Amino acid sequence: MRTFSRLGFVAATAAAGLIALATPALAHVSVQAEGTAAKGGYATVNVKVPNERADASTVSVEVSFPTEHPLASVMPQPVAGWDIVVTKAKLDKPLTVHGKSITEAVSKVTWTANGKGIEPGYFQKFPLSLGKLPEDTDQIVLKALQTYSSSEVVRWIDPPVAGQEPEHPAPVLKLSAAADDHHGAAAATNAPSAEPAKSGGHDDKGTTASAEADDSTARWLGGVGIAVGAAGLVAAVLVGRRRGNA
Repeated sequence: MRTFSRLGFVAATAAAGLIALATPALAHVSVQAEGTAAKGGYATVNVKVPNERADASTVSVEVSFPTEHPLASVMPQPVAGWDIVVTKAKLDKPLTVHGKSITEAVSKVTWTANGKGIEPGYFQKFPLSLGKLPEDTDQIVLKALQTYSSSEVVRWIDPPVAGQEPEHPAPVLKLSAAADDHHGAAAATNAPSAEPAKSGGHDDKGTTASAEADDSTARWLGGVGIAVGAAGLVAAVLVGRRRGNA
């Protein structure tokens, strides 16, 4: 009985562990690049905002940009059903971009719903064009405020901590190594592709050789099959003769 009790306890513990692993972590506001966000370049990113409440809609999203890594250009893309306000602030130290001195930069972007907002069970993406991305850091930490129709405000502002998951993590944009032309993924995207195959795709030598190899293999297998079949036929005849003579 004790053995069965122990087995039952172990099984229950394992089941609880599997349930814990299967339970998804709560979704949170995040930022994701479309393609590559390279240091010193420009990138299009999406601020992804899921609705975590079952009884309220998200009616406002505010994203603040770090003052230690100011961005000279932050341009939002229009989103149906949302009004957008871009707020700028004076820089303590002017930036030089393409030979021009920039004395102010975008400090935050606010999206306010003019309709239903993000209803329960849905999420919304808010596209932004960013640049020039900093060259002296591997990531940009943003801070986001998510306001619900119930007047609840969730502050996604906790800085990232290695090996830990904060309760309300701030959105983090990971930056890749600098591109040669400082235009992020554009160089890779616009690079000329290999010479296209000729019409029909049957003039390529590699394709022809492969076809010939497949044909030779098929013939060899066919020959083996015929030989095996013939051997089986001979064996059957000999067995039949022996039975007849018995």
